[in-house]
Amino acid sequence: MDPYDFGKLEKKWKPEWERMGLYRTGTDPGKEPFYCLDYFPYPSGAGLSVGHCKNYIPTDVICRKKRMDGFNVLHPMGWDAFGQPAEEYAIRTGVHPSAVTGINTDTYRRQMKLIEASYDWDREVNSSDPDYYMWTQFFFNLLFDRGLAYETENEQMWCPTCRIVLSNEEAAGGICWRCDGHVTRKKLKQWFFRITDYADRLLNDLDDLDWPESIKAMQRNWIGKSTGAEVIFRVRNPETGNEFPLPVYTTRLDTIYGATFCVLAPEHPDIAGMVTSDRRDEVMAYSLLARSRSEVERTAAAERDKTGVFTGCFAVNPYNDSEIPLYVADYVLAGYGTSAIMAVPAHDERDHAFAVKYGIPIIEVIAPGGVPRGVVEAAAVADGQLLNSGPFDGMDSAEARERMAEYAIDRGFGRTDTRYRIRDWLVSRQRYWGAPIPVIHCVRCGSVPDRDLPVLLPRMDNFEPDDSGRSPLARAEDWVNTTCPACGGPAERDTDTMAGFACSSWYFLRFASPHEKDRPFDPDAVRYWLPVDLYVGGAEHAVMHLIYARFWTKVMYDAGMLDFREHFLVLKNQGMILGADGQKMSKSKGNVITPDEMVEKYGTDALRLYILFMGPFEAELEWSEEGIAGTYRFLKRVWTVVNETSDQPFEEEDRDLMDELRFHTARTVKKVTEDIDGFAFNTAVASLMEFVNFLSANRERAGTAGSLWRDSIRKLLVVLAPMTPFISEELWQRMGFQGDTVFHQQWPCWDEGDLVQDAVEVVVQVRGRIRGRMMLAPDASRDEMCRRALELDRIRELLDGHEPGRIIVVPGKLVNIIP
Repeated sequence: MDPYDFGKLEKKWKPEWERMGLYRTGTDPGKEPFYCLDYFPYPSGAGLSVGHCKNYIPTDVICRKKRMDGFNVLHPMGWDAFGQPAEEYAIRTGVHPSAVTGINTDTYRRQMKLIEASYDWDREVNSSDPDYYMWTQFFFNLLFDRGLAYETENEQMWCPTCRIVLSNEEAAGGICWRCDGHVTRKKLKQWFFRITDYADRLLNDLDDLDWPESIKAMQRNWIGKSTGAEVIFRVRNPETGNEFPLPVYTTRLDTIYGATFCVLAPEHPDIAGMVTSDRRDEVMAYSLLARSRSEVERTAAAERDKTGVFTGCFAVNPYNDSEIPLYVADYVLAGYGTSAIMAVPAHDERDHAFAVKYGIPIIEVIAPGGVPRGVVEAAAVADGQLLNSGPFDGMDSAEARERMAEYAIDRGFGRTDTRYRIRDWLVSRQRYWGAPIPVIHCVRCGSVPDRDLPVLLPRMDNFEPDDSGRSPLARAEDWVNTTCPACGGPAERDTDTMAGFACSSWYFLRFASPHEKDRPFDPDAVRYWLPVDLYVGGAEHAVMHLIYARFWTKVMYDAGMLDFREHFLVLKNQGMILGADGQKMSKSKGNVITPDEMVEKYGTDALRLYILFMGPFEAELEWSEEGIAGTYRFLKRVWTVVNETSDQPFEEEDRDLMDELRFHTARTVKKVTEDIDGFAFNTAVASLMEFVNFLSANRERAGTAGSLWRDSIRKLLVVLAPMTPFISEELWQRMGFQGDTVFHQQWPCWDEGDLVQDAVEVVVQVRGRIRGRMMLAPDASRDEMCRRALELDRIRELLDGHEPGRIIVVPGKLVNIIP
């Protein structure tokens, strides 16, 4: 028997499988479709680490099994190639981002082929290819035509490090999602998509998705639907006698009698009219300073010491006509509600801290359980019974909110209202490396969509952004200056590019027919393949890519382009693989492990098997080279067991062995099948290891099992093949089984009757640690249990020729060997 040589097997089978077209998308009209998709990867210069394999190897196993289950499988790969990192690298090195992207995609493709991910490379797409991004521009125009794309000027979140405007999702918490730097604000004219028009649908349709609850919760929170009331306070300026309406939104209308001050956000548009002359300088200086600070700074400050300034004006509570002071404070943020709040310090913690600092009265108006608790030391935020609330005293909070809303509606100073946290999607980017926004600005006609697509990205050598807020494309004058498609007069192109998330909001549709020239996709192909059956990737894009793509899908559905409202039916999030030091892998920490070095040392099959075996799919796990060395040793055992028993002559049948073999084979096939389908890859591998241990312990008796042994080996190789393709294919051919490849075999079934046994599993320990298992008759004698235990390969290896000092036996359960 020749030794196990993984390098030899890989060199043999890679070109053969490519010649066979083994991974081409299935086209048999009699088969059901299965569309499995990995997140659209951005090809970074660092290439893949073994952490990426925790995404790509499990989905590969699923797809290989689905092909053997008789499905037409679509498993494509492509590149989310536009983006800031390639541009930043290009600026540092002088290499054009298109060249950088080409180098990086070549590296990713090579590494994905290295780990033998079974992608159909004939369907590869690249978002920076004009044949692709012309359709991203087409969808921009679709949104424009449907009134869902608009341009407006206002203060936007700006990353001074990246010198780029960010969407709300990209600047969550006031931190840039790319560089982790603090975000400030800058006034610019920008393009938005009206994702807020779809807020309710995005929220309600989550209920029908088989997604992790944590992801759905994040989307619900980001959409942030709340039901409350808008109440109009009146602001009186004591200097002029003028009054201004001040709408405030609240979900706790039941507490309004406890409002003892109102607060404006520093960005409130009418702040100048609601300040007295003696307070103006201080208020304006405070507001300017607050607006220059990031949202995260202001939020963090809100958790510590409160700051604010009195405007000199007062607001009138419409419920009781009481005058209460009006402040400006940075803990109130613009964009949600009305940029103003009624402050109820007795029943809101932030308001309580502010009131304590500035000596503002605190009036208790809600008594949880009907018993006043006192609110001097802390706010009482729970619902309860109303007190000090005029005609609403004694009502519980829920009833009071309804009655008080009716009261406001009847008297014309309020209404019920529903608000959302989500904001329209800011899609403009002041960068070079992106899909140009297909809009032409004409003095006479305004903003006109350019339908002569693609609007090609011009070649530029200097594409570094500046602090002006304009894209580097603004410097490409020959490209900017054009003619208006409506009137033929002189006009200018929009110089912003689209956020990369626009390109990734429809790529799953392109894969259905990636070579279309005259349309973004073939409707018949999309109807056959979509929605995507399984979508797999990390949880980091829960409120960016995942929510944006859902929005675009619904727009296309409304436009009659799709017959489904949701495109990803099932979503799985893989856990992270940390370095051996327990930290996230990164170049700066020097703890990155690449698939290249592991494949060179242990082989592709060992790497694939360890990625699957190291722990639950969703778990965060630490890399261990000892672990991959273990899967390598297991594969050597598989190699030995199959080769040594491949040509054993038949002997007189051993009925006990045959019964055990049927049981172990059926149990293994059932376990591996259910575990792969349930994404429990680690326990699937564990069951295969147990099965191989059983075969190894009985390989000298293989001939007494007749053809049943050979059939068990056949099933072993079929269920092992999706995980370890090279060794499975080689051993399949050596065994002389029928068929051109193990991957064209039907996935095996099991007979439930074979799972009923007249034997029990006995655990074998050495010094109290489990080292093996064996099947024995329930009434097996002590001598039989000892003999069988000492025959196990692993036990022989541990004893190394020495006699055991003592053996403890628990009949029908346990053998514990003490050397």
